[in-house]
Amino acid sequence: MEKKIVYFENSGAENTDRVIELVKERKEELGIENIVVASVSGLTSVKVLESMPDAQIVSITHHAGFRGGDELELDPKYIEKLENAGVPVYIGSHSLSGVGRGISNKFGGVTPVEIIAGTLRLFSQGVKVCVEISVMGADAGLIPTDKEVIAIGGTAKGVDTAVVLKPAHMGNFFDLKINEIIAMPRP
Repeated sequence: MEKKIVYFENSGAENTDRVIELVKERKEELGIENIVVASVSGLTSVKVLESMPDAQIVSITHHAGFRGGDELELDPKYIEKLENAGVPVYIGSHSLSGVGRGISNKFGGVTPVEIIAGTLRLFSQGVKVCVEISVMGADAGLIPTDKEVIAIGGTAKGVDTAVVLKPAHMGNFFDLKINEIIAMPRP
């Protein structure tokens, strides 16, 4: 099998529209129904929804207080649009840091979960995010673990990475399989 992978010269939001185009193309080629999207404000998930209204989309954002305080970074206008379209918006702790980061912050050192995250970042921050949101979505019962999904993630704002993977729950993390990279930035 031959397949094209798109590599971006830079990471970040400038790649969002192209990633969504590539995901739409690959979704149709493979007949994938489920797409899980990392979207802090909800904007990227809205863009995916507008491009692929027939997809089963799940929008994942991080927990309250991620940037400090008790605030969520979700934008109510995007959340309303997603909810009106039946797109679940999941808010939760990062599966590849969570309490482990709190331990490291308090006592120093690193936890095994942080080593896994660091290893995935050897590919790109977006690859790490794609794996992370897939575990979060699976644990929340929002995406299936018995078939391939497309995960979309990135670095800071927007998205720059998309992968085809078979998700797994946190308790079976090493059953997760990354089957294809659709796009990612070159380091």
